[in-house]
Amino acid sequence: MSEMKPLLIELGVEELPVKALPGLAQAFFDGVIDGLARRGIAFDREGAKPLSTPRRLAVLLPGVETEQPEQHSEVFGPYLNIALDANGAPTKALQGFAAKAGIDWTALERTTDAKGERFVLRSVSPGARTAALLPEIVREAIAAMPIPKPMRWGNHEYAFARPVHWLVVLHGNDVVPAELLGLKSDRFSRGHRFMADKQVWLSHPNDYVESLKAANVLVDADARRERIVAEVNAAAAQAGGVARITEDNLEQVVNLVEWPSAVLCSFEREFLAVPQEALIETMEINQKFFPVLDDGGKLTEKFIGIANIESRDVAEVAKGYERVIRPRFSDAKFFFDEDLKQGLAAMGEGLKSVTYQAKLGTVADKVQRVSTLAQHIAAQVEVDLAQARRAAELAKNDLQSRMVNEFPELQGIAGRHYAVAGGESPAVALAIDEAYQPRFGGDDIALSPLGKVLAIAERLDTLAGGFAAGLKPTGNKDPFALRRNALGLARTIIESGFDLDLRALLATANAGLVDRKVQADAGELYDFIIDRLKGYYADKGVPATHFNAVAELKPASLYDFDRRIDAIGTFAQLPEAEALAAANKRIRNILRKAEGDIPGMIDPALLREPAESELAEAVTAAIDDTGASLHHKDYVAVLGRLARLRPQVDAFFDAVMVNAEDPALRGNRLALLRTLGDRLGSVAAIEHLSS
Repeated sequence: MSEMKPLLIELGVEELPVKALPGLAQAFFDGVIDGLARRGIAFDREGAKPLSTPRRLAVLLPGVETEQPEQHSEVFGPYLNIALDANGAPTKALQGFAAKAGIDWTALERTTDAKGERFVLRSVSPGARTAALLPEIVREAIAAMPIPKPMRWGNHEYAFARPVHWLVVLHGNDVVPAELLGLKSDRFSRGHRFMADKQVWLSHPNDYVESLKAANVLVDADARRERIVAEVNAAAAQAGGVARITEDNLEQVVNLVEWPSAVLCSFEREFLAVPQEALIETMEINQKFFPVLDDGGKLTEKFIGIANIESRDVAEVAKGYERVIRPRFSDAKFFFDEDLKQGLAAMGEGLKSVTYQAKLGTVADKVQRVSTLAQHIAAQVEVDLAQARRAAELAKNDLQSRMVNEFPELQGIAGRHYAVAGGESPAVALAIDEAYQPRFGGDDIALSPLGKVLAIAERLDTLAGGFAAGLKPTGNKDPFALRRNALGLARTIIESGFDLDLRALLATANAGLVDRKVQADAGELYDFIIDRLKGYYADKGVPATHFNAVAELKPASLYDFDRRIDAIGTFAQLPEAEALAAANKRIRNILRKAEGDIPGMIDPALLREPAESELAEAVTAAIDDTGASLHHKDYVAVLGRLARLRPQVDAFFDAVMVNAEDPALRGNRLALLRTLGDRLGSVAAIEHLSS
């Protein structure tokens, strides 16, 4: 008799790659779940999740049936017209099918499908024991794991992400016999490598988490994460500061340790003269430490390391961490001091000999193009032209600095520090840094007006140059990060509220490439940028139909595009929206099929039916009422006023035959519909809202 019992599967390994660990753990968990489901084995996974440490991958399910249900099978045989002759006797085809099944043909059942009636062999067999199926399930789960470069060890053919050392498979109290990757399953896990280096006997799956905890191993990554955050925050508070905990750094530390323990450390205050971004970069990226900031967000001389052990001499552990970080900080200080001696302006000379791209010239050439674009944009958004020119001239100079050569992630950030040290205005210095924003998905755009101008100019040149040089993205290949640049450009324009003509900007960017004898297809580039906005608006909850309704109009201004998106969202909530969208769709279809020229004006003398007279009067009034709103781009007001046309539109289509036999009447009605359709579509192609 089948019953539910907890299931534990643990695969012990040598330390797994930090960044790969979460994905491997999830894949192992999903593979086991999928294997059980495909075999019809019932299980309870409530509260279950992947369990893992650097040295183990585990699946713990609260309940799994001990055997499959009865297995029902169907094997389809020949259709009746093939299986039986004219006298109803079995043909050789049917006799062969029955013989293969080992039964008389009269024992076969019949079924009907789309092609007709046919014979079928139905059978029922007892379900297999889960214990007998688990080795195959685990083997399949391991084989399906995303391991790009499996390792081999010893003299055998099997491979895995890292060498494996133990295998636990428990179903209830019982060990499930299995042999995988050269290991035989048992009930012995392993404790912490240094604090409890011994076997851990597991009597039951439900003992797993607590038994490993007693052996100084936290198998739940969430539990390790909570412990790390709590200890890091406590250590930072002890130091009188606030810990900087980024999700990426925290995730990596979680997957580096089995028993985390925070250690408060410090470094010499003289290093604080170095831009704090460089020091933070070193601590987080290279050493996986947590910096400690003061209440104002400035770096202090304290930091926190996470040990994978509770040391009897924490001070010695701290000294070790401090020794590791000191040479990196010394290098950063040396680079910074040497760069200050040279000065940011002088660094620009070296850009003349650095190739940006073969068809696009040097980095100095790019700087000149961006400077022209920045001044062009600045004039339109009332930003100081001299500052725009100066910021653009200095923005790439830090690429020649020793600091950025060592820390590429500090592009712009280093330039800001060197600009301040060199006496540049605060606005110019900040813009040099902000030109790189947004640096990644979800990052903020530049905050200062000058930074926004420089960010837009930089991306315009990158996009136009990339397309002109034939570097358009294909598949996963995007060497110039044109997709990211397109979205960054669009976000900066929209979120800044800059009402700029994108097509005109692209033309200006193209003009800067004339000397390089290459040109981008401005229309193709416009469409590429608009296409990047699909995901942007989808993330904001904007339906695809709303996006498509606005995109069809191809607004020149992305800020205007955004305002139309907002307006169509408001309009879609109105009770009249669906009917008017359907009406506009009908109007488009009628006009598309119309033969001959449609008059440019409505002739009042040809309005014969009351419904068409009323619609013409209502449309004329609506056009008069919405003219000023359209001019001022108050699209919500425009669509709100047009929504009041629904009664007249419905009445027109109910009472009036558009394609009248009289050509004059027909032409006048088409002119009326075109006038209505043009105004209905003045904000967006609202027919997209019609289902």
